[in-house]
Amino acid sequence: MAITINNKKCDGCGKCIKSCPFSAIEMKAGYPEINEACRVCGICIRDCEQGAVVLIDEKRESADKSAWSGILVFGEMNGDKLHPVVRELIGKALELADSGRQDSASRTARSVSDEAAPTNEELKLGTQARSVSDEAAPTVSGGVSTVLVGSGIESAAQELLGFGVDKVYMYDDEAFRCFKADSFAAVLADAINHVRPAVVLVGATSIGRSLAPRVSTKLRTGLTADCTALELTEEGDLVQIRPAFGGNIMAKIITPNSRPQFATVRYKVMDEAPNVKPHGDILAMNVTDAMLKSGIEHVSVESKPPSENISEADVLVVGGKGLKAKEDLEIIKALAEKLNGQYAVTRPLVEAGWAPQNRQIGLSGRTVKPKLLITFGVSGAVQFTAAMRDSECIFAVNRDAGAPIMDIAHYGLVGDLYEIIPGLLET
Repeated sequence: MAITINNKKCDGCGKCIKSCPFSAIEMKAGYPEINEACRVCGICIRDCEQGAVVLIDEKRESADKSAWSGILVFGEMNGDKLHPVVRELIGKALELADSGRQDSASRTARSVSDEAAPTNEELKLGTQARSVSDEAAPTVSGGVSTVLVGSGIESAAQELLGFGVDKVYMYDDEAFRCFKADSFAAVLADAINHVRPAVVLVGATSIGRSLAPRVSTKLRTGLTADCTALELTEEGDLVQIRPAFGGNIMAKIITPNSRPQFATVRYKVMDEAPNVKPHGDILAMNVTDAMLKSGIEHVSVESKPPSENISEADVLVVGGKGLKAKEDLEIIKALAEKLNGQYAVTRPLVEAGWAPQNRQIGLSGRTVKPKLLITFGVSGAVQFTAAMRDSECIFAVNRDAGAPIMDIAHYGLVGDLYEIIPGLLET
């Protein structure tokens, strides 16, 4: 559904412009025009006395997949440094590009006769050998690039090249020193229109969760939020995997008829891109007045007090519903301190008011990937294990040898946490 304006009925009064709560109507050549900010709320239809503003059932054609190629990663800045999620997104993008390259090579090999074997150059991602059929399935060709928005970001752009990206599209302006959702959305939309990537990846951070929906709406394409896994089909469609129904199922979502394919990805669920010898280019992009225009004004910026983040911890000691009382959480904290780590909990303890939500591991909490994770009294529900199963070493303590946590733990100890933890504290 979409809203349009019939200029034959419109008298140019501008009442619809004033009534729109999203500033989605602009006056152009004497007539109002709907822009991409429209949320189809219908207020303008109600307020138009001439009946010139109408709702239409818009039929969209499938995107021309051949016009979209490659993967674009949004390079989120955390202050004057890259947010760690960016390196994870690039790592996954490179992996997807490699899978696309391998699929393309495999299809080419099957389609080309022995007498006309393709060269290695012809098997590159996004190219086809001379004898390949026109019906060969497309891949996510075009390599991996990054868009970087901020002020004084040259060093961050150089750092991105060291992760193996082919191009860094840099929008550098003092106005971008602080995040403004509307300005950054205009910039990212400009980069997408310039690069025309098949896939766009954004971190599922507070900034990413604000930015991605705005841009996907501008471009009128789908968005899958909070993905925990990504795959690529032979047809070049991105399989976006995320928990649904409270984590009871894992949904696989594809948008085969739209480009670009847009996804936000959780932090600490993908492997980081390795350091490589830089081979790409940094492209300084033109910053226009439209990008700088913003309805947001920064009055002041104050740093948050430093706090522990369980997603960054190398060692985590986790208490579950096997704890009998809130006070018993103190022994979990004591062991975490002894191991120079942090404590965490499962969802039932947060719901009981025993611990704050930022200490929760799970699909509705934080995703973690520490070097060592020790659980006490944790049963191992899928909502919990999906957010910690990639930890380097998992040690589980539970009185039930058949608890689900034992199936994913590298080491399991059947026993009472009230007997085991005191002994560990004494050593």
